[in-house]
Amino acid sequence: MYFDTHAHYDDEAFDIDRRILLADLPKNGIDLIVNPGSNITSSRFCVELSEKYPFLYAAVGVHPHDAKEMTDESINELQALAVHKKVVAIGEIGLDYHYDLSPRDVQRKRFREQLELARKLRLPAIIHEREACEDCMNIITSFPDIRGVFHCYSGSWETAKIILKQGWYISFTGAITFKNARRSHEVIENMPLDRLMIETDSPYLAPVPVRGARNSSLNLPYIAAKIAELRGMTVEEIAELTSSNGRRFFNIV
Repeated sequence: MYFDTHAHYDDEAFDIDRRILLADLPKNGIDLIVNPGSNITSSRFCVELSEKYPFLYAAVGVHPHDAKEMTDESINELQALAVHKKVVAIGEIGLDYHYDLSPRDVQRKRFREQLELARKLRLPAIIHEREACEDCMNIITSFPDIRGVFHCYSGSWETAKIILKQGWYISFTGAITFKNARRSHEVIENMPLDRLMIETDSPYLAPVPVRGARNSSLNLPYIAAKIAELRGMTVEEIAELTSSNGRRFFNIV
C-alpha cells in the first residue's frame, strides 16, 4: 500500500534490529522502499541490502557532506554499482551549504559529475539541497534531459514551480507534521498530485506524534494523513497515488 521513496536502512541506527524490522515491513502495508547511499561504502551496502529483500531497491551516490572524499575514480565505482538490477537512481546527491562539511566548489563539481552519470545511465537523480537553492537550481536546469526528485522538500512554492516546470518530482517527509511547516503545506496544496511522493528519511525526521524517536517506514501513514488533510482526500487515496508516482518515477513495474 505504501512506498517509502527515501529511507536509510544502511544507517547504524538500525544495526541492532535491521533484519527483523525489514522482514516485518511488508506485513504492515509497506510495499516498496528505496534506500539511497551517501558515499561509496554505504552505496555498496545499499545494493547488498536490496539483494536480500524483494521490496527494497537501492540508489547509489555521494552526499554533499562526503563530496570531499570523492576522487576521479569514484564516478567509475558508482557506475559499476549502478548497473545492478536493483539500483533505480543516482542519489543522494546535491548541495548542502548549512553544514559546509565539504568545500562548496567541490560540492558543485561532484554534484555535476553525478548528474552526468545519471544522464549517461538514464537513471533519475535524488537531490539533497540545504541553504544552496540558487546554485542548486542553476545546476539542475543545466540538465533538462534527466529526471529528478527533491527529497525532504521544505522550500518555497516559487522554487517548487521551477522544479515542477523541469518535469521533476517533489517528496515530503514527516517534517510536514511539524508546527513550522507552513511553506511545505503551501507547496502540497498547490502542486500537481502526479508529481508528489512521500518518504520517511529514516532514521531521521520522525513525524508527530512520534517526533524525536527513531523513524521507520512504519510511520508513513502519519505523513499521508497530513497530505490527505491538506488536499481534502483520504489517506488511502494519498497512499495509492504516491505509490503509483514512485513506481513511475523509479521505473519499478
